[in-house]
Amino acid sequence: MRAKTLLKGGHVVDPSQGLDEILDVLLADGIVASIGKGISAPENAEVIDCSSLIVSPGLIDVHVHLREPGEEHKETIATGAQAAVAGGFTAICAMPNTDPPIDDPAAVGFVVAEGRKVQAARVYPVGCISVQRAGESLAPIGEMVDAGAVAITDDGNPVMNSGLMRLALEYAQAFEIPVVDHPEDLGLSAGRHMNESVISTRLGLAGKPNAAEEVHIIRDLLLAELTGGQIHLQHVSTQFGVELIRQAKARGVRVTAEASPHHLVLTEAAVEGYCTDAKMNPPLRTADDMAAVRAGLADGSLDVIATDHAPHHYDEKEAAFEDAPNGLVGLETAVGIIMTNIVGEGVIDVVTMIDRMSCGPARAFGLSGGTLSEGAVADVTVIDPRLRWTVDPSAFQSRSQNTPFAGWELTGAPHRTIVGGRTVWAR
Repeated sequence: MRAKTLLKGGHVVDPSQGLDEILDVLLADGIVASIGKGISAPENAEVIDCSSLIVSPGLIDVHVHLREPGEEHKETIATGAQAAVAGGFTAICAMPNTDPPIDDPAAVGFVVAEGRKVQAARVYPVGCISVQRAGESLAPIGEMVDAGAVAITDDGNPVMNSGLMRLALEYAQAFEIPVVDHPEDLGLSAGRHMNESVISTRLGLAGKPNAAEEVHIIRDLLLAELTGGQIHLQHVSTQFGVELIRQAKARGVRVTAEASPHHLVLTEAAVEGYCTDAKMNPPLRTADDMAAVRAGLADGSLDVIATDHAPHHYDEKEAAFEDAPNGLVGLETAVGIIMTNIVGEGVIDVVTMIDRMSCGPARAFGLSGGTLSEGAVADVTVIDPRLRWTVDPSAFQSRSQNTPFAGWELTGAPHRTIVGGRTVWAR
């Protein structure tokens, strides 16, 4: 029999139920058994004092690179799932740009099986849109969904073939899954390494214009409108991109979209000195773009905060800027970055933060969790909003340490992560 846990006197924040008050939460047999005031502890229940702590539905990250199979020196399903729970995430969606790619049911089944072995965060595989992520023919979507895939994407490779993207949006509707796209027009961005601006010119680096992202967003929104399919747009980074999504939602287009913590708190200035830990795709943009992404997060144009956790080995990031890979590890810093720089600066409140990091991701990808309603799966994140800490990459659970946030002083951090009623990480 599974243990019973009573979370006593915490500040329960659950946007799915409109809860923002001091309550008790009883977890039993892997589900939320009851929620309310003055709940008595059942016999043999573990009682956890949550006074001064935030109790929320488990955080969910729908954009994580686990690198396995093929690049286990960067990350594995095991280390990524452990990094996730250390960051307060109870579930993560594994991107399929591995080697070989996750483009058939056997590969999907491998991710499911390895995720279960770890007994940390839930690991949901995302299958490829196209065979080998080559953008030429559809992968066996139905078979991958049967094996456990919760969405499809060629993440890292934008689907440039509009006919293929239309087919994917039409076909995915039969399985009620989102089609996830990395919006980038390669004709405008190939061989370019940072945001196109005065800074890129001064540094002598070929720049990616905002239009490279926006042209692709327009295409995806038009195809979603044409087909009635659900499109999910990753790591939106430009002012006009946010506005395009806002307008599409007003027209009733089935679109969800995500903001990444680094695009919410960093600008292209972080690249000064050829800092490869600030090399991203899409690149860090201008202060105006960052402000627009923040505004989109606040008004719901962007439904989801997703880390785009992209581990790389130290030696790879030590290369020349043009040769270094894109991305950063983000699972273990996300809560602190958002609480300090986004909630702390009044861009959004804690309720909105939990919606964008838990309820919104669950809605967008049709996942269990994202709520503390009675009978829901007992995935819970307990957050200490007052804990002050310094980002130390050497203490990460991730196998990689590539982050531009090293040394940042943050306030707010995960205190306890509970998956299926079982504590899988505690500070």
